[in-house]
Amino acid sequence: MFFRQLLAKDATLSYFFGCGSCHVGIVVDPVLGDEDWFIDEAARQDVKITHVIDTHVHADHFSGGRALAEKTGALYCLHESNSSRVKFPFEPLKEGQQVNVGNVVVEVLHTPGHTPDSICLTVADKRRATEPDAAPWFVITGDTLFVGSAGRPDLAGKETEMAGQLYDTVHQRLLTLAPEVELYPGHTSGSACGAGMSGKPSSTIGFETRWSPMLSMNKQAFIAELTASIPPRPAEMDRMVEFNLGN
Repeated sequence: MFFRQLLAKDATLSYFFGCGSCHVGIVVDPVLGDEDWFIDEAARQDVKITHVIDTHVHADHFSGGRALAEKTGALYCLHESNSSRVKFPFEPLKEGQQVNVGNVVVEVLHTPGHTPDSICLTVADKRRATEPDAAPWFVITGDTLFVGSAGRPDLAGKETEMAGQLYDTVHQRLLTLAPEVELYPGHTSGSACGAGMSGKPSSTIGFETRWSPMLSMNKQAFIAELTASIPPRPAEMDRMVEFNLGN
């Protein structure tokens, strides 16, 4: 497996990974304007980008997902719940679906809370495990879970309800992963998508379970803390959302 993490503008983290021996790769959460970086990196790795995935319809940056997919001939993917929202064709992803790129297996987890359409992606390498169902090596958490924090719950409105969903998502879908699973979030400190996140761009499920203040709270305290510490909305949020929906 090859793996690249790109720190883009506004503290956004994008990802490019895949199977070098089979010459195929996946891009996750690219920012508009970074398309050439991924194309150049694919050329260096001698791989074809087959899938471009956005973990949700972003509200803090202009997505480069569609542009990159068009330039490379890749499938552009979102969670299936966006079918009635977006104004362009995309490959719908559903809970439990697997995306295979050579020896790399990506499984989709529907993880609502930051937004209703949010997904996380567990990633396994069949060359690193002998079981028929290879254990995840890492999880890309988008804006659901950050290092030291969790995603803001207000972008879709109903912040108290969404914060409760986020608590359930984190505890039922992510913290049930093995403690050694590496965690790669969608942002680092300085982002408007959450408060109190670390500047470290990765962690593990076990470390976050042990040390993240948000994860030691009960549901009521989690909701209260998350809704009390919501950062200001991104300045161009409405325009970004409209662009990312294809309007």
